[in-house]
Amino acid sequence: MIPRYLVDVDLTSIPHKYTDVIVIGAGIAGLFTAIVASEHKKVLMITKKSLLDSNTQFAQGGIAAVISDDDSPDFHMQDTMIAGAGLCSPEAVDVLVHEGPNGVKDLIRMGTQFDLENGVFALTKEGAHSQRRILHAHGDATGAEIVRALSERTKLDPNIELWDDHFVIDLVTDGGECYGALVQKPDGQKVFVRGNATILCSGGAGQLYRYTTNPVIATGDGIAIAYRAGAHIQDVEFIQFHPTALSYPGAPRFLISEAVRGEGAYLRNIKGERFMENYHPQLELAPRDVVARAIVTEMENTKSTFVYIDFTHESEELIRHRFPTIYEFCLKYGLDLNTDWIPVAPAAHYMMGGVKTDLYGETSVHRLFACGEVSSTGVHGANRLASNSLSEAIVFGRRIIERIMNLAPQTKKPVLEFERPRIEIAKQAIVEKKLKLQKIMLRYVGLVRTANGLQKGLDELSRQLPIYDTHMSKREEYEFANLLTCALLTTEAALRREESRGGHYREDFPQRDDQHWKKHIVFKRGEDRVEEWIDHV
Repeated sequence: MIPRYLVDVDLTSIPHKYTDVIVIGAGIAGLFTAIVASEHKKVLMITKKSLLDSNTQFAQGGIAAVISDDDSPDFHMQDTMIAGAGLCSPEAVDVLVHEGPNGVKDLIRMGTQFDLENGVFALTKEGAHSQRRILHAHGDATGAEIVRALSERTKLDPNIELWDDHFVIDLVTDGGECYGALVQKPDGQKVFVRGNATILCSGGAGQLYRYTTNPVIATGDGIAIAYRAGAHIQDVEFIQFHPTALSYPGAPRFLISEAVRGEGAYLRNIKGERFMENYHPQLELAPRDVVARAIVTEMENTKSTFVYIDFTHESEELIRHRFPTIYEFCLKYGLDLNTDWIPVAPAAHYMMGGVKTDLYGETSVHRLFACGEVSSTGVHGANRLASNSLSEAIVFGRRIIERIMNLAPQTKKPVLEFERPRIEIAKQAIVEKKLKLQKIMLRYVGLVRTANGLQKGLDELSRQLPIYDTHMSKREEYEFANLLTCALLTTEAALRREESRGGHYREDFPQRDDQHWKKHIVFKRGEDRVEEWIDHV
């Protein structure tokens, strides 16, 4: 069994730090919640690298919100619910689509500069959206612009203290209540940071897979530490593989934004044939899971490791103006978006599930909140609608702070319980362990799954469980332990869900089964259960 804490420590023997609100992680979720909280509270923001290292930084497409007079919250809700394949929470989606526009206004007030055309917001369309509702910045650098604006504001805020290059090992809890976090400083010293509220904004778990659009810091830390703390973990079998990541020798799996297809790009197999008409009436703008599986099928049929994205029929002016980041990046590897078909393949991109929260971002552990990709608010269901993630972070970030404003001060001192002694054993290099885990996940828990493969994956992952019995002291050891926790939960959930839905596809159960599986798989440390989804709308 996965232990309650990764390390044994006597809280009375280490330094204590007190603050009102602890924000763990950066990205849009961490930055935005820290800024809003700082209007009334003292905030300590802890990042394991820096403010500029997050998935948000790499978000290209934009942020989805109802801005146009031709659009409506009802349209946005319908698109989100359809993409989510029957598992979205209608209440959570309703919150998102109605409060999203005000969230965009908050970002603008905080300094974000979205692209304009003739004095109005330049809106684009992405896969499975019925309307043009995606705001973007600098063409295809939306995430970078949001991070720039919010991080500049964060650094100047006297109520925000920033700890870069610090690692949160575990949350400190007692009696179902969160008291703060056990943090390791860059020099290895440990400190107990105590706060009246703790917000997890630590992002996703893309590093579960060898091929991912996520940065190396996306090791599922928030999900794992929340699980160890007793929070409910929901829907982690639903992994979104972005259909079009650059697949070229020597190049990283750089994201070729969905907005490229939104602006008219075609997908072609290596024979040069367009193929999406064989899979979905929306062609290249079908939901991401459909497009990703179609690409894998074409790759298998043509015995290739990639397909092409073809934008050569569009004007050079549109390409360079709308997608300058993608254009320049491809050019570094000798690929010209204007004249070349760009080789792409699916890569792990986003985890729909995470730490289960209510409509105000609070988890089942009192005073512990989750925001952004680490959370499972119910907005995304089984498949996230493109560009809803940035909207979700700001909408629920503001709601979290509303709830925190009404929290009474903590008075009790927590008591830690340790369950078993740690042992010293020779450890295989963590880099080897991580690579092995990633290969297991790619092979058995990727885009196409079977009971046989998932059971093999679970068995192989379980052989790594002794890591939890060892003395850990290094960041990479904690990260691997967290990845292993996420891998085990994801694989177990995928094995249990005997149907195909959204970001979970079972070759042995290829159909969606609403009669038996219109429900969430929820894990809690020490017990697990399948929780029925009551509202069958």
